[in-house]
Amino acid sequence: MEGKQLQVSYIGYIPQTVTLKSTEELTIKMIEDSQNLDEVVVIGYGTQRKGDVTSSVASVKSENFVKGAVKDVGQLIQGKVAGLAITNPSGDPTGNTQIRLRGTSTIGGANTAPLILIDGIPGDFNTAAPEDVESIDVLKDGSAAAIYGTRGTNGVILITTKQARGSEILRVDYSGYISTSHISKKHDMLNASEFAQLYPDYDQGYDTDWVDEITRTPVSHVHNLSLSGGTSRANYIANVNYASRQGIMKRSNFENFRARIEVTQRLFDDKVRLRFGLLGRSDWRESTVSGGSFRGVAYSQATRRNPTEPVRNEDGSWYENLSKFEYENPVALLTEADGDVKNTQLRYNAGITYNPIRDLTLQANYSYNRFVMNRGYSETLNHISARRDGYKGWSSVGSSISVEKLLELTAQYDASIGRNKFTILGGYSYNENNYENIWVDNWGFQDDYFGGWHNIGIGSALKDGKANVGSSKSLTNLIGFFGRATYSYDNKYLLMAALRYEGASQLWGTDNAWGLFPSVSLGWRITQEKFMQDQNIFDDLKLRVGYGVTGSQPRASFLGVAMLRYGSYAYLDGQWIQTIVPASNPNPDLKWEEKKEFNVGIDFMSWNSRINGSIDFYNRRIDGLIYDYSVPTPPNLYNVTTANGGTMENRGVEVLVNVVPVQMRDFEWTTSASFSINSNKLKSLSGSVFKTEYDFFDTGTAEYSGQVTSSHRVQVGESIGNFYGFKVVDVDDEGRWIYEDRNGELVNYKDFTHAPEDKHVIGNGLPKWYAG
Repeated sequence: MEGKQLQVSYIGYIPQTVTLKSTEELTIKMIEDSQNLDEVVVIGYGTQRKGDVTSSVASVKSENFVKGAVKDVGQLIQGKVAGLAITNPSGDPTGNTQIRLRGTSTIGGANTAPLILIDGIPGDFNTAAPEDVESIDVLKDGSAAAIYGTRGTNGVILITTKQARGSEILRVDYSGYISTSHISKKHDMLNASEFAQLYPDYDQGYDTDWVDEITRTPVSHVHNLSLSGGTSRANYIANVNYASRQGIMKRSNFENFRARIEVTQRLFDDKVRLRFGLLGRSDWRESTVSGGSFRGVAYSQATRRNPTEPVRNEDGSWYENLSKFEYENPVALLTEADGDVKNTQLRYNAGITYNPIRDLTLQANYSYNRFVMNRGYSETLNHISARRDGYKGWSSVGSSISVEKLLELTAQYDASIGRNKFTILGGYSYNENNYENIWVDNWGFQDDYFGGWHNIGIGSALKDGKANVGSSKSLTNLIGFFGRATYSYDNKYLLMAALRYEGASQLWGTDNAWGLFPSVSLGWRITQEKFMQDQNIFDDLKLRVGYGVTGSQPRASFLGVAMLRYGSYAYLDGQWIQTIVPASNPNPDLKWEEKKEFNVGIDFMSWNSRINGSIDFYNRRIDGLIYDYSVPTPPNLYNVTTANGGTMENRGVEVLVNVVPVQMRDFEWTTSASFSINSNKLKSLSGSVFKTEYDFFDTGTAEYSGQVTSSHRVQVGESIGNFYGFKVVDVDDEGRWIYEDRNGELVNYKDFTHAPEDKHVIGNGLPKWYAG
């Protein structure tokens, strides 16, 4: 062996050649490659070398995830991707993380959030356990996401779970943690003595901190167990995750169990690879009534409650002031109500990969995802709804089932000829969604022992025809044919082009059920040029330019054809018969919204890869916004027509910088900073055919002092999401609010029966009047 050479290489590190001098054990320290461009980045229907990427794509590996207690997968990359806003809107452990990528891109389109794929299969941030994720890649611009068509119109988030590798017989990994939380800053409200001094006539003589009464110090714990192993021919990985979380609010509990197993088998000299996976999820949570959280109502009441009032009367009953409108004991709201939601998900997926020759890959993937939700909620006879409103034991029960099927077939050819490298991809996709639900509301129970949502049928309201019963079903599908080509010359000049031809069932009956969505992007690795060889500032510098078109279909189905529905009753031949009336007008010209996005970006790397990052500038223009236009009747049969019309624009800048200030053998400090700004503007609501009477519409609701009003205004020339309401500037001597109109004039709101007509466009953020 002495005198022979040993070559050692690994992706991301400089290959080394060592001459053997003896048979003694060698220790070889790998040096990170300053041109760390061989890292694999997941893109649509495949992977690409990081150095060859020409679109705006962000990649975050597990070692760079957010550390600590995270609620779902989304929080792993919170603040790690410029332009991706991931927010946790409340301390509710049952609440979902909200995501937006490069702003709002639709008003009436079906897709409002980025497409999330877990190992290529649609899901959400709760599908996989955060501890089971290997990497997350984000396709941000249109040229990167266009390969997914309408599903990728708001960007694509590709989540890759951990896989079994090598030939380890068995590897066992366990991780777990315990966490707690608290309210970092409470509202500055009057305590009992301050309230009594200001309002002595309302002093009840008690000292109650209502927020403290409904909150607690929660304890949460998460456990994750992973087993992997196999041989060079067959691998498996199994992951089990259990989470028990408590929220700061009382009665906010959540339990989740997730399990995943994936088996891979290689056959025929590795020409065939079979893959089968099963993912199961079951969770339980104390939560909602028809979508509204009773805990949220309790907190709102706690912030407006008189601190000198008691929680209970001397006889132990709840203290309530039934004469005050929408004034309720928050502790009683939590105690005299019970509700939960149970979710069960089973996802099967199977795939086969066949390499008939070295450079050709044929692949087929199929997934079947079944999601079942059961919910129930009851209020006791001591609840204020029974004592004040007469809804004795109001209860609700419901169930829904959602089934999603996905079939994708792809063929990819890779080749290299001298300095030329190229790939050609073609594929077919079929996506089907079937949704059914049913619900029942009832009240009028005699007691709290035999009624409620577990025995909802015995309530008197249902027998008297006063309760609500309903059900619905929807079936949609999406068919796509797509292709993509990439080209690289001398690892210096880069090109990627894609095309997707897609049809959606929501546009059935129109002349535009199918849409064509192209994209192209170019890359130039400037540091590969001869004139850059003598510079020592950049290890790598790449310029990217991309343009892509994606679409969005309507949310509801059959909006392009005339539909009918049941109307009022008519007396005919001695009996009452429900009439059939128009439900929509035909519009064969209804089509896809089109989002056209232009992106310019720079990727840079310096100081032996210890400084790297990217800068992106983008402009999104959405044409043909789907909107419901008011039309005259007659000549129309229905007073609303869904059509394409308006235009919206998003412009922005994104900056991401990663730095390794300290890099030693046993210690490394890594930090990152991101900055993004997005300017959203509604350019118009009217189109060439359909016009709007006003250049705005109000949406959303908010409640204040028992009044329900619209909370947002969408207006031409303004940003989507502006709060619109009354601006409170003071309180009069009798404790009533004083408002300011848009002209700066003060309006004394003498009673709550009529609201001032003049409102404010306050802008993004919490409105000043939204104080309860």
